[in-house]
Amino acid sequence: MALRVLFALLPVLSCGFLGWGTMLRLAVVTRKPRDWWLLAVNCALSVAWIALIGADKTPDTDGWQSDTGAFGIIITGFLTCVYFLVSDIRHYAARAAAAPAAPWYPAQPAPYVPPQQQARPAYGYPPAQQHTPTPTPSPAPAPAPGPATPPRIGQVRAELDELSELLRKQTPHPHPNPQANPNTPGNEGEGPAR
Repeated sequence: MALRVLFALLPVLSCGFLGWGTMLRLAVVTRKPRDWWLLAVNCALSVAWIALIGADKTPDTDGWQSDTGAFGIIITGFLTCVYFLVSDIRHYAARAAAAPAAPWYPAQPAPYVPPQQQARPAYGYPPAQQHTPTPTPSPAPAPAPGPATPPRIGQVRAELDELSELLRKQTPHPHPNPQANPNTPGNEGEGPAR
């Protein structure tokens, strides 16, 4: 889109002198013989208009040759801009219409069924007992209130709960004697001597 705007404005901003650049872009993109011929005509007209401006012998270049040449190069630039926009839009619209529909999308999406996993002991713990209900076919599936958790997440949660319980039982308190640590609550008056 940015290139389309840039090449459409090129002949207008250069007062028609760079209209050949726009036609070259169009001929390269479309690869049509008509656009290559129009590029050649555009180049020939640009040279002819500039030569006509240069043929004016008046001291201020205000003769009919310079006026005709300037008017011709501006009109050629404007027509180049319009033709470029029309042809470029038609070219890309035809390409989009000719593009085949995406055949990789299924006609009717199948519902997601999580794969059944074998219960394996993890990290030396016995496998967590889980009950995975088997889906029963129903005529109209009801929308679920939230996303279903896969069985692996439940197993990981069970293992983490077991691990945290085991750590709570095995970890001794860091300071069982409140007299040993002067910064523990309840020992505000007792502290190191200053």
